[in-house]
Amino acid sequence: MTQQNTPRTGTKSPGPKFRNRTRKAGERSGPAGKPGPDPTRDLAFDIVCGVVEHRRMLETTLDRSTVSDPRDRASAHRLAATTLRHMGSMTELLQPMLRREPPEPVRCALLLGVAQLLHLETPPHAAVGTIVDLLRRRGLAPFAGLANAVLRRVSREGKGLLEGLDEARLDVPAWLWSAWGSRARAISRGLHREAPLDLTIRPGATAPEGGELLPTGTVRYPAGTRMTALEGFEEGAFWAQDVAAAMPVRLLGDVNGKRVIDLCAAPGGKTAQLATAGAKVTAVEREETRVTRLQENFARLKLEAETVVADALEWKPSEPADAVLLDAPCSATGTLRRHPDVLWVKRPRDVVALAEGQDALIDAAREMLRPGGTLLYAVCSLQDEEGPERVRSAVERGGWTHEPFTEDELSMMSAARTPEGFFRTHPGLWVEQGGMDGFFAARLIRT
Repeated sequence: MTQQNTPRTGTKSPGPKFRNRTRKAGERSGPAGKPGPDPTRDLAFDIVCGVVEHRRMLETTLDRSTVSDPRDRASAHRLAATTLRHMGSMTELLQPMLRREPPEPVRCALLLGVAQLLHLETPPHAAVGTIVDLLRRRGLAPFAGLANAVLRRVSREGKGLLEGLDEARLDVPAWLWSAWGSRARAISRGLHREAPLDLTIRPGATAPEGGELLPTGTVRYPAGTRMTALEGFEEGAFWAQDVAAAMPVRLLGDVNGKRVIDLCAAPGGKTAQLATAGAKVTAVEREETRVTRLQENFARLKLEAETVVADALEWKPSEPADAVLLDAPCSATGTLRRHPDVLWVKRPRDVVALAEGQDALIDAAREMLRPGGTLLYAVCSLQDEEGPERVRSAVERGGWTHEPFTEDELSMMSAARTPEGFFRTHPGLWVEQGGMDGFFAARLIRT
């Protein structure tokens, strides 16, 4: 990692208690003196190294892992996500302590140790010992002494080491910081907080206890809440959906009895909103496995929708639709609170390529609509290239009129309305209530 590609932070991440697995005094280690297994740290190490060395998404490593215990997987995910969320500032913090640049895997291990000490409040003996053992297990024993010395210093000096560091700036790659402009600092501060669990409640159902009702109707629960453990899950009383992600369907207005096509529909949160609002919805998804997931979610929710396995660029409906909801594939920079690996995996050229695909999907959606029909274009992205610029480009190509969202339509979330009448959120909004994902939406009318 170069200094340019590393950020800084220093806030405690809320959530479930971090799971420590350290040997007690006198406990035997593995064969031939090798440290015993530690699934949490081993998996977290694989995740962080995958991101840093191979630009591999966090979920990809998690899916490939042989670690089966849900508690180990959850703890590893939290440790890795915390490390990635604060990676820039922790890298900067380590620089004066290292006489020479260590191999990348060693640096990743050190970052895991610092994250435990400064952001997860792991006891110093556990944080240091687990990383020393990790290096020995991974064939990096020559660096065990270095890790011991560096991490002991961090444990002694604590969060004072972060003083004077611009954590918000350091924890965001330079290209993203520049792209976000005046919003950058607020977005970065929002990224330092672990995302809460937001639920959309099925009409007529009762929300589980312990939640906070937000102005938009979303019910929010503390970070770390397990949705599957909440009362009403098996009965299909709710589904997970960030407060910002739940807004675009509402901005379609009254869809009762209307033919609505949901493109790129899986996992189906917005499809469920459309179905419960009375729309005659057709959900289109290219990958069969994702359609299966949508169908499983709908079975739990006891909802019905027509599902189609097809490429949205090629598929045509049997009759024109009244509305199309296009939640287009994007860089997902709006979901950084939940997926901090995106910070270090995505590149500027990825945004350019995605924008081309978004234009193609907008053009395809036009052919699915009746004249005067509505396209609700949405992306979970913070990038101008994937939001406002795509709408302007569509209007310039012809066949569309941009219809701004009104103040009344966004009265429950007025801060999300831009001067152009777009819907736009970022993680720095509603910080007092726990923040929200970054989302963009616009309404286009087929001419």
